[in-house]
Amino acid sequence: MIDERTLLNTEQTAQRLGLSPRTLERYRVTGEGPEYLKMGHAVRYTASALKRWLKGCTRRSTSDDGRATKKTRKRKRDD
Repeated sequence: MIDERTLLNTEQTAQRLGLSPRTLERYRVTGEGPEYLKMGHAVRYTASALKRWLKGCTRRSTSDDGRATKKTRKRKRDD
């Protein structure tokens, strides 16, 4: 487990997430990845940002696009 105060660089984060550092770099450009800190030229990730991002990646099925939660999905009714 990562200590909440630990700041991880791109390589460390990529290794923990099972991604390549290049993928994280691309995610920073597109806004798809976890939140990060930018301190000068240094990019760092926090454990809490990784947890939030991973939680947002959770899906229940291959058709789940992640936009609707179980509570907000509308059910189709046959009337």
